[in-house]
Amino acid sequence: MTDRAESIESMEQLALVWRTMVLDRDPAADVRDLPGIAVRWADCRFAFWNCVTLTEVDADTALVGERLRQAADIMRAKRRPGFLWLFEDLLGAEARARVRAEAEKAGLEYAFPGTGMAGDLLPLPEPAHPELTFVRVTTDDHLRAYADLNSRAYGFPLEDGRDGLLGSTLWKKQAHAYLGLRDGVPVTCAATVEADGRLFVVLVATAPEWERRGYGETVTRKALYEGARATGLTRATLHATAAGAPVYPRIGFRPNSPMGFYSLKQ
Repeated sequence: MTDRAESIESMEQLALVWRTMVLDRDPAADVRDLPGIAVRWADCRFAFWNCVTLTEVDADTALVGERLRQAADIMRAKRRPGFLWLFEDLLGAEARARVRAEAEKAGLEYAFPGTGMAGDLLPLPEPAHPELTFVRVTTDDHLRAYADLNSRAYGFPLEDGRDGLLGSTLWKKQAHAYLGLRDGVPVTCAATVEADGRLFVVLVATAPEWERRGYGETVTRKALYEGARATGLTRATLHATAAGAPVYPRIGFRPNSPMGFYSLKQ
């Protein structure tokens, strides 16, 4: 698969997986595929479930500017804040060089970077860590712990993560979601979900006080191992934050498109 094809795959995986996640959160959520824009917006407190992304390939500067203005208008009409996820390698060369300036003109500001990644890396050996045991998320208490780890890792209030995940059947029955426990206490988590012949890694998090011990890598390997064992799939995709980006190549992922996350200007 070429680098451009992997960048397109990364954008399409976001649109597919986020459709499922957002509709799981709210069956009446705003899930639309507009010309050049995919809307996946639950309008809940968990900002990652409020998403728009640009979907055209090789759009020029003028078209990218128009799409950014349209995306910003969609975001302004919502009750809760969220992010525009922008896959930079899908833009035309000139548009890529000017995208931050065009975003500013549209009323958006750069929030943080990310990276699309993929790999034909499954199956993996069954993972182990001397300080961790693993439990699959199957109860409301498990799901609350999973939500709280994500809120703490990403700097959200605890209620934001809980608003995104509590009450979900998908996360307890369909996702291969795992908690890593240290002395019986949840300290790390990761999940995989099946998406168009791939396993998509989603919402990896480690409690800030337990970072840099290999916990995030090990629990990600666990979610991949169990997901592959259940589905027989061999390819996996994900979107990494800057903190997670150094971890995933050790598992076998290869970076493709740089990503920018944008929010509305305050």
